[in-house]
Amino acid sequence: MRGDITFDSNGNRLAGHLYLPERDAGAAPAVIVVGAASGTKEQSPAAYATRLAKLGYVALAFDHSTYGDSEGTPRCDENPFAKSEDIKNAVTFLAGREEVDRERIAAVGVCGGGGYVPYTAVADRRIKAVATVSGLPDLRATITDGYAGDWREMMNIAQSAREAYAQGGEAQYLPFMPPGDAGQWVNNGKKYYLSDRNQDPAWRNQLLLWSYDKMVQFSALDVIELLAPTPLLLVAGSDAETLSQSEAAYSKAQEPKELFLIEGGTHFDFYDRPEYVDPAVTKIDSFLRTHL
Repeated sequence: MRGDITFDSNGNRLAGHLYLPERDAGAAPAVIVVGAASGTKEQSPAAYATRLAKLGYVALAFDHSTYGDSEGTPRCDENPFAKSEDIKNAVTFLAGREEVDRERIAAVGVCGGGGYVPYTAVADRRIKAVATVSGLPDLRATITDGYAGDWREMMNIAQSAREAYAQGGEAQYLPFMPPGDAGQWVNNGKKYYLSDRNQDPAWRNQLLLWSYDKMVQFSALDVIELLAPTPLLLVAGSDAETLSQSEAAYSKAQEPKELFLIEGGTHFDFYDRPEYVDPAVTKIDSFLRTHL
């Protein structure tokens, strides 16, 4: 059963979907599902939350500040630090629900959410277990490796955009999925975001230009060794273009930790394709039943 909910996060009203198990068994374990950069609750968070609710969890998918149905301006601001605060406030929301056992709250992060969730859980010890899927914990490396071209030039452009907006100009954006041939990973991303696989027709293919100077400052790898003793599961496809990021997170994290590979999966397969999402959820369920 899915219900519409809202909660406050640093002055913004955030919109979410709360998925409840069909059987009323008293207070249940809960999972916050955090999706990819630029993502909304109707995309990968819905795919995972729906399945987790069927397995007996209270599952929360929500739109971060400036995205989807949530408040916040300028829109489509990929701010990892604000998103971390949103996750903390989502935990607070769940902890106050009578359907939730507040001592058994976990978080699952997909893609960029696979960085935001462990980063947040280092500080928010109410999160008792962390799982990532196709995790992209190192946004700094993603940007400096050329995702947006010359990153130093991008920083100069970002600051100019900030100044123009402060002086009353319009917010400036770049496409989240850039046009043309952008390499295998991004081209595969277009096959999801720019096709009918994308379950949110209202999703915007745009990113606030000065999000890039925030993203270049963010890497969960800086702090992931501090996550322990909170248990960590990293799920990735054996053919994922971003597998090296999951491997780097596993290397830096302390026990208890597990890197679980699913044969043949690429990065975006784990957003929506049942043949990859289903075994990922099965593994997450086993992990949570052990650690919650």
